[in-house]
Amino acid sequence: MGRLIYLTITRPNLCYAVHILSQFMQALRQEHMVAACQALRYIKGSLGYRILLNAHASLHLSTFCDSDWGACPLTRHSLTGYLVTLRGFPISWKTKERTTVSRSSAETKYWSMAAATNELVWLKALLSSLRVFHTRAMHLFWTVRPRFILRRI
Repeated sequence: MGRLIYLTITRPNLCYAVHILSQFMQALRQEHMVAACQALRYIKGSLGYRILLNAHASLHLSTFCDSDWGACPLTRHSLTGYLVTLRGFPISWKTKERTTVSRSSAETKYWSMAAATNELVWLKALLSSLRVFHTRAMHLFWTVRPRFILRRI
């Protein structure tokens, strides 16, 4: 598990799976070992994949966000998540389990949109500090059910 945690520095697509697996490090069972072997097979099969940015595409930030109300069957906490793209390529993403129980699905939608908006504002400030000025409008899309943002193991 330590090596998988170390790999998340350069392979952020593994973060969620490694996060879930690391919760069971003190009491590993057979199904956890099977999931860890699946992660290793995924790493072995995707060694040549890279995220490349096209230099000639227009500079445009857009975000896709979603939430899953009451996703955890034990605590009834909700999941919120977003994916930020620059020139159509993913540059930032996050999935978070809420620490409180939401009263409605609309509340979880607002939390998800607020987190995505905060990330967009921060990324625009980061680009400005790098002297890359983003003058176009940033788009925030609410997705119906993105399999690439919210995933449970």
